[in-house]
Amino acid sequence: MFRRKKKEESEAPPSIETSEGAPVAEPITPTSEAAAEPAASAGAETAAAPETPAVDQPDAAVGKTSRTRRGNRVQKIGTVSSDKMQKTVIVRVDRLVLHPKYRRYVRRTSKFMAHDDLGSTTGDRVRIVETRPLSANKRWRVVEIVQKAAK
Repeated sequence: MFRRKKKEESEAPPSIETSEGAPVAEPITPTSEAAAEPAASAGAETAAAPETPAVDQPDAAVGKTSRTRRGNRVQKIGTVSSDKMQKTVIVRVDRLVLHPKYRRYVRRTSKFMAHDDLGSTTGDRVRIVETRPLSANKRWRVVEIVQKAAK
């Protein structure tokens, strides 16, 4: 059949150099700019050590809160379908999936067991976030109650 062309060197990503061949300093990320602004407002630290590399500054910013190291956790919004357990609810999350053959949207439902300290009841819309295993089946935690159930 058809063979793929081998990638040529012209398709390779450009190196970090200028047209004269002199190497360019590493680009500053937005996180390091944000970390550099508080240091600039202090004034004394920037005047004392102007040769401090920008790579060391984000480490200090990361050390402020432990949440930044964890990254973005998966969040889902669903409806509480059962609250008969103590501090545990079952949350039903619906999603629409395009059927591959018929090209129609089909509703798929997933049920998650979530730890609930907020006291949500059946019918509430809640936001759950992924967390470490809390029991044999419980790996989610209720973060907030988005909408209370109509009574």
